Amino acid sequence: MKRRAFLQAATIGAAAGAVAKPAIAQSNPEIRWRLTSAFPKSLDTLFGGGETFAKLVAEATDGKFIIQTFAPGEIVGAPQALDAIGGGTVEMGHTCSYYYVGKDPTFAIGTTLPFGLNSRQMNAWLYQGNGNALLNEFYAKHNVYALPAGNTGVQMGGWFRKEIKTVQDLQGLKMRIAGLAGQIMGKLGVVPQQIAGGDLYPSLERGTIDAAEWVAPYDDEKLGLNKVAPYYYYPGFWEGGPAIHFYINLQKWNELPKNYQAAIQAAAGYVNVDTQAKYDAKNPAALRSLIGNGAQLRPFSQEIMEAAYKAANEVYDETSAKNADFKKIYDSYRAFRGEEYLWFQVAEYAYDTFMIRARARG
Repeated sequence: MKRRAFLQAATIGAAAGAVAKPAIAQSNPEIRWRLTSAFPKSLDTLFGGGETFAKLVAEATDGKFIIQTFAPGEIVGAPQALDAIGGGTVEMGHTCSYYYVGKDPTFAIGTTLPFGLNSRQMNAWLYQGNGNALLNEFYAKHNVYALPAGNTGVQMGGWFRKEIKTVQDLQGLKMRIAGLAGQIMGKLGVVPQQIAGGDLYPSLERGTIDAAEWVAPYDDEKLGLNKVAPYYYYPGFWEGGPAIHFYINLQKWNELPKNYQAAIQAAAGYVNVDTQAKYDAKNPAALRSLIGNGAQLRPFSQEIMEAAYKAANEVYDETSAKNADFKKIYDSYRAFRGEEYLWFQVAEYAYDTFMIRARARG
């Protein structure tokens, strides 16, 4: 009797195992994706973020979900990434939304707007202010789903071959500048140029352009821009808190098992924090190095800042009047910015300004 009971129990256990194993296998399929990055391999901050993401996803899924990262041009160039992802040529990409304002100016808001949110405020809007949900409603029209995947913090104003003191000095200036910022600077006389990061040095060296903005000291030093344009301006008022995103083909995202979606979300969240941590840690030493090697640090004049602010608001009003998607998301973004600065002026600003003054005392 005991032997018969044991055999019955073993049979039931074996049957349960036979049911469980296929269920587990089905929920953890082997998947291979390709990720096209918009950033050159030389930038460990940005291209490295895609590599970190892929590593974390692989580790979280016991090597079942492998994502291979490609540099711009290895599959498609940065300007073609959105179409490649939406069309299914690749499953996902690591890029900046504002690279695609030529398709629709609404894409600018996904990265940043001139005189927009700083990086902390941008994350607050994306995660807690319904920002990323609003963006994904819009992105769905292009067959992509997006997750925040990094921020640089406030960027620098870029490298100039000559000093810029007044708005008049901007007349006819050929400048590499991305997103709606180009349109805004165009109102001040700048001739905006769309040039990939890897082409900035030769373009400045040959005089094809007169100025170029990229990111911040750490990345700018890697590109060697100080060697061909000595004047380094700040702040990059067109990029107060630019967000980077992982774009994912919408069908591919929806097909993923929930645990794989969770792995992607967790890895993207890590990269979002880690990217800015790298910039905040590495920029001080890079700025010292650039100045030590001859970079001439200059603030934009109040005249230029005020003129650009006025031009920016004109562009937003004009765009909102003719683009319902832009207006819907911008209205949310603008209202959130007003509330954030109501708070930031109370505690953050007071604390930071005191600490900046106290810094020299040690």
